Amino acid sequence: MFRSLLYYRYKTLLIIISATAAITSTFLITALSNGIVQMYAQMLRTDGDIIVTEKGVADTFFSDVNLSLSSSIAKIEGVRSVQGVIVGAGKIDTVPIAGIYGVTPNRYHNYQLSSGKYPRRQGEVMIGESINMLLVDPKTVTLMGRTFHVTGIYHSDIGFENGGVVLGIEDAQRLFHKGASFLLISLKDISQSESIIDKIKTLSSRIDVKSTREFIDNYNQFKIIRISGGVIASISFFMGFLAIVSLMSLMVGERVYEFGIKRALGISRIRIIKEVIVEVIALTLFAFVLAYLLSVFGLDILMHIKRFQGYLSGQIGVALFVELLCGSLLMAVIGALIPAWMASRVDPITLINRGK
Repeated sequence: MFRSLLYYRYKTLLIIISATAAITSTFLITALSNGIVQMYAQMLRTDGDIIVTEKGVADTFFSDVNLSLSSSIAKIEGVRSVQGVIVGAGKIDTVPIAGIYGVTPNRYHNYQLSSGKYPRRQGEVMIGESINMLLVDPKTVTLMGRTFHVTGIYHSDIGFENGGVVLGIEDAQRLFHKGASFLLISLKDISQSESIIDKIKTLSSRIDVKSTREFIDNYNQFKIIRISGGVIASISFFMGFLAIVSLMSLMVGERVYEFGIKRALGISRIRIIKEVIVEVIALTLFAFVLAYLLSVFGLDILMHIKRFQGYLSGQIGVALFVELLCGSLLMAVIGALIPAWMASRVDPITLINRGK
């Protein structure tokens, strides 16, 4: 059954290369865009059952929440803790841009120290391991024109944070001229979240209060990243498989003599088509496995390139794996089915004459 693939080995190789390239690019683009969303979502989920942002602001980078609200929120029954966070970005010494996180002291424990200590006073910062490797163990860093003393190096599983700088929220307020980007509220009992959300809303008309899960599901920036990544990946995927369809059409067209002999021997059209489909499925599965291995290897390399500061992260989940496998097989089968069906419908004598 697979002798024809070896006979047309150059076209077979081109099909494998095209399929592998299309599937690999789709894996990488989708995994990286999902990784960006997952990292930021994970940061928000850390000690945050409820999030408070400025009303009417679509991006947390532009949100400005009065930090003094945290004391009032902390008094509400059922609230375990309230953390203020300022998120921003700027130049850090020779690094063109990196994440800058101003946090209240009760959030420091989220950053696991590799060495040194947490900031204790104004003018002190701790830096992520990725930034530390780029700057080679700096004693001071310059953030937006101000010099800060480095007190410690921390590790975070979240790439954004591991490639950034953490400082006290008072210093961040002076850098970014705001109270807080958002407040993260941890609850003693998550089942009370709705009633606590209602109570927090009464504290100010300028705030938007949501459960962290609801916020993540409806965050506009996440939607834009997912849609953009999906569109680019889809274009890459379909362009790759258009090449496969063309190559399969040429290969099937060159096999009309073979099909004519089989029809003359009494082999049915359905059997001929099945044989072609099996061959295509085998090629696609081989290309898919190769693409998956290349994607896993590629993601690992990208995540460990120092220049990217750990900001690139991606994981190929089960859902993406299954969706792309089914899509690849479907596209490949359609690409082979149409020319095979057309060739099998022609009279055997005509097919043999065409083959000659």
